[in-house]
Amino acid sequence: MRIILFLLTNLAVIVIAGVVLSLLGVNGYMNSNGLDFSSLLIFCGVFGFVGSFVSLFLSKFMAKRGSGAVVIKTPRNHKEVWLLDTVKELSEKANIRMPEVAVFPSHDANAFATGWNKNDALVAVSSGMLERFPPNEIKAVLGHEIGHVANGDMVTLSLIQGVVNTFVMFFARIAAYAVDQFLRKNDDESSVGFGYYIATFVFEIVFGVLASMIVMWFSRFREFRADEAGARLADKKSMISALARLQQEHEQTHMPDSMLAFGIRQGRRPTLGELFSSHPPIENRIKALQDL
Repeated sequence: MRIILFLLTNLAVIVIAGVVLSLLGVNGYMNSNGLDFSSLLIFCGVFGFVGSFVSLFLSKFMAKRGSGAVVIKTPRNHKEVWLLDTVKELSEKANIRMPEVAVFPSHDANAFATGWNKNDALVAVSSGMLERFPPNEIKAVLGHEIGHVANGDMVTLSLIQGVVNTFVMFFARIAAYAVDQFLRKNDDESSVGFGYYIATFVFEIVFGVLASMIVMWFSRFREFRADEAGARLADKKSMISALARLQQEHEQTHMPDSMLAFGIRQGRRPTLGELFSSHPPIENRIKALQDL
């Protein structure tokens, strides 16, 4: 199912980007003189932002399918009644429309929020967290997720990702064209060779990895803001206690990769310090809350 959803999402990106480029009159970014930088920037911008926003608009659907989250429409027990009442209370405090509330099957303690705008969002909590965490800590975690929604983090992250995608594609093609021309400097043909496409692929990977540090920096920044929201909407002591409990649970989370950035805790330890981590270390988050 995840493979099918991935393919359908990318197909939607290609179709929508193709239509937008046609409307803008951009049929290509190369001419007899080489690269047309204006057309190239438009081409990269359309694909960069279309990909980012298609993912944003499909985020709730993808999250439900990817995590197996079940939206609570009619509460089946007292825990679900409490969950709905708590999210409603926190949403009113945050001055946003109440999001859909869901539970996803997982022994790991985690929660996430997603949605294309703050008045059409989804907040989900794992069954493991519901079973093991006390109500005050769950409420703080829900406040953290409501904070993400109220702060518009999903939209802002999509905008940043769109800008990053655009310039990764743009500079990768410029660098690949330079490499191709160097390798074919004695060739009279004006078109690019096969090496251009290989170089483009390589440069997109390299630039994409480097640019992801910008996206991850913002992701870590928004975690501090969401923790502060959780402390404000619930209470600081409960937010600190919930983070400490998460830190004590050493098992890794098994949420889908696409949802890890939206969870309250990081699923796996970064390989190069914090540069490529979507979440700051929990001890740093606790200290930030204590310093409030």
